[in-house]
Amino acid sequence: MARILETELYLPVKTFLVGQGYDVKAEVGAADVVACRGDADPVIVELKTGFTLSLFHQAIARLSMTDAVYVAVARGTGRRFQQSLKSNTKLARRLGLGLMTVRLSDSFVEVHLDPAPYAPRKSKPRKDRLLREFSRRVGDPNTGGSTRVTLVTAYRQDALRCASHLEANGPSRGADVAKSTGVDRATRMMADDHYGWFERVERGVFALTPKGRAETRNFKEDPL
Repeated sequence: MARILETELYLPVKTFLVGQGYDVKAEVGAADVVACRGDADPVIVELKTGFTLSLFHQAIARLSMTDAVYVAVARGTGRRFQQSLKSNTKLARRLGLGLMTVRLSDSFVEVHLDPAPYAPRKSKPRKDRLLREFSRRVGDPNTGGSTRVTLVTAYRQDALRCASHLEANGPSRGADVAKSTGVDRATRMMADDHYGWFERVERGVFALTPKGRAETRNFKEDPL
């Protein structure tokens, strides 16, 4: 496959903008493309063969000259490009940038997003879940930036406290576990058995599975 050059994007973009009534010139100052129409603010388009961090850096810098800044990339094919287009359109929206693609096979230019101020819509339920998890979690048992490791959540901490009680006291009633550990939802957690640590030995009474016993050996609450 022949290597695409940024210059191949210019004529389709220029033709598109001229069709919108703009006077278009290339490489004006630091901008790849500048389009002017009457007394309106100029439109700036930064060209790249694909989405890159430097493309967005350049476009953000152009916002000091005009609010009408677009990024333009060569349009790819397949699912991978569609996913990239979707995620980068979201990024452009958050940065207040416009986004267009150029299909080089027929010079078709499609505008996916126009520049506009971005004000993220807040989600109170998500905020409440975040704060509940923060307040319920004991200490700071995880390391920021961790990947491919089991994170310790407040739910997991509660389950470990229940497991530790069973390890020390043997099969116990859910109400007794709740009272001893302070985990109000102990009975429900052991009944749901999300981690495979608990087994019901009789109505309302739970014991540890071998997997649960193994987990309690590594459990240590972080007091920090």
